[in-house]
Amino acid sequence: MILKVFLEDQTYPIEVPDYIVSDAEDFFSFLDNDMNKGWQMSQFWVENPDNNQRCQIAADKILTALNNDDQKTGVMMSAYIMNRMPGTTELHLSITGDMNEHVISGD
Repeated sequence: MILKVFLEDQTYPIEVPDYIVSDAEDFFSFLDNDMNKGWQMSQFWVENPDNNQRCQIAADKILTALNNDDQKTGVMMSAYIMNRMPGTTELHLSITGDMNEHVISGD
């Protein structure tokens, strides 16, 4: 599976093996448990992030991974998004510093 990540005028296709999307539930649950404590989403504290917000948080981690050339984190966060929002094919990252502006789309 490929997640097309758009950042400004660049496209970064992140190849995510199917088995990671389907078999990494322990890792995904770890992320969810961390987010269950609430999350600072840019200027706002979100007590209980919904599914879309959780995926925006993961998207923000992809942005950091791209900036740090951290492919492993990019793949795992992409897998999380694809698992939690099946059918996702595109991620449009905002460079404004507001993770609430990351847009996740798909089929």
